[in-house]
Amino acid sequence: MQGDRIVIETHHRSAAEAIDRWLVDRGWPGTRRPVITVAGESGSGKSETAAALAACLEARGHRPFVFQQDDYFRLPPKSNDRRRREGIDWVGPGEVRLDRLDADLDAFRAGVVDRPKPLVRYAEDRVDEERVDLSGYDVAIAEGTYTSLLNADVRVFIDRDWQQTRAHREKRRRDASELDPFIDRVLEIEHTIIASHRSRADLVIDSEYNVHPAGGES
Repeated sequence: MQGDRIVIETHHRSAAEAIDRWLVDRGWPGTRRPVITVAGESGSGKSETAAALAACLEARGHRPFVFQQDDYFRLPPKSNDRRRREGIDWVGPGEVRLDRLDADLDAFRAGVVDRPKPLVRYAEDRVDEERVDLSGYDVAIAEGTYTSLLNADVRVFIDRDWQQTRAHREKRRRDASELDPFIDRVLEIEHTIIASHRSRADLVIDSEYNVHPAGGES
């Protein structure tokens, strides 16, 4: 999303390094174009962790392309906020064109090198289309609240709730409306929805930003 602001800190890099070690131990990415998702609640550090993981992959010779779920919302940010305020039942996976994102990830996995995708322009409150040259990229990282629902090869879930992430959201704040009481209601709803997504994960990042394989795997 154009106009987004991320703050990468030491704990994001540490978690990304742990994820990368896990991938190396299993021979990933290998010779195919895998899809890795990074999911979690608002402000949990999805964008930062995805960017830090991309840097780890680049350091060992890979070329990751990061897909942001924010580009796939049906409405641009300010319009989406107004729609939520008109009816809180708008909040949820239905706000996002997950089918379009899944299709773009499937195309990446299949080796497509020229692909149109949506691009959200935050300041202008609009969604455009852009063509991306995917030639040379060998890993896709998709980050966003609901990305655990996507068809992925490896799923990472950040297990931090909306109350624990408030300080980070304040650092990253793009608009004052994001921290008003209404947004707390939105985040409560999102928490209820994605709490079950933790069970879909291969790797879980806990509240202290330690990385654990799901299901007790070593």
